[in-house]
Amino acid sequence: MRAMMLHAPREALRLSELPVPTPGPDQVLIRVHACGVCRTDLHVVDGDLVEGKRPIIPGHEIVGTVATTGKAVERFAKGERVGVPWLGSTCGICHYCRSGRENLCDKARFTGYHLDGGYAEYTVADQHYCFPIPPGYGDAEAAPLLCAGLIGYRSLIAAGDARRLGIYGFGAAAHIIAQVARHQGREVFAFTRRDDHAAQALARKLGAVWAGDSAEPAPQQLDAAILFAPVGSLVPTALKAVAKGGVVVCAGIHMSDIPSFAYRDLWGERVIRSVANLTRRDGEEFLRLCPRVPVQTEVQGFPLERANEALARLREGKISGAAVLIMDAQEGRAA
Repeated sequence: MRAMMLHAPREALRLSELPVPTPGPDQVLIRVHACGVCRTDLHVVDGDLVEGKRPIIPGHEIVGTVATTGKAVERFAKGERVGVPWLGSTCGICHYCRSGRENLCDKARFTGYHLDGGYAEYTVADQHYCFPIPPGYGDAEAAPLLCAGLIGYRSLIAAGDARRLGIYGFGAAAHIIAQVARHQGREVFAFTRRDDHAAQALARKLGAVWAGDSAEPAPQQLDAAILFAPVGSLVPTALKAVAKGGVVVCAGIHMSDIPSFAYRDLWGERVIRSVANLTRRDGEEFLRLCPRVPVQTEVQGFPLERANEALARLREGKISGAAVLIMDAQEGRAA
């Protein structure tokens, strides 16, 4: 099979010919049809996240069909369409796992970081950490749901019942979760780089009541803000924008340092909190919700061998919606 591999941080991915992997007893072998290009992949490639294995096949927004199954697999059969998210395995026995917080498991392993991912024509995944893909979504359109959507969903829950919601950084996750927020009757305020007119236009198209420069004061006091942009200096900015009792949710797995700020900006029972990874329950709930909204994703497709270009465009802020690697001509198919 063909795969794009990362051998060392800050190096370009290399197109490689590898044996098709053999699934273990609890694993499914998946023929990959599409794999989203996520900002977390960028953090892996750029060396911001350093604890993963090398070399590694990145990619954790995987959509494909089951090619074969391990001997103990019961959840999926050959030919079924499945999605593989960031969370690849957990220990199942620690106090985090036993209290419904498997996203915090110290022994968790993540797809495209510890486990080879979806920048390849085939991959293997544990049956217990895969999801059925909702019917009606093409493979490429479904891929961003598996991380951008899931992290966005967990972040929205962390924002509580905020009616006025600020979203800082309007990329893949934001363009999905803005639709969910509007479906729930919330007002969305989109904050982007000053010159990112495409993102601002997309936000307005998806129902945002306002879209503008993240350096500007919010036009109204917000109940909560979600930061998808990995820019630490936005935390004090967002704190100033939320009302007393409001929450600022930092949704990224990596962020530049947060500068010091005056205590008065935090006072009034404002809260700063992070979102880490996802649980399988998040996935089950969100993928049931998507068709009801209905969530529609905007994707820019790239062939597998142009993964470096997709990453570069994401790094430069030149992707509107989500970038997706497309492996074959079946990418438009909806089950």
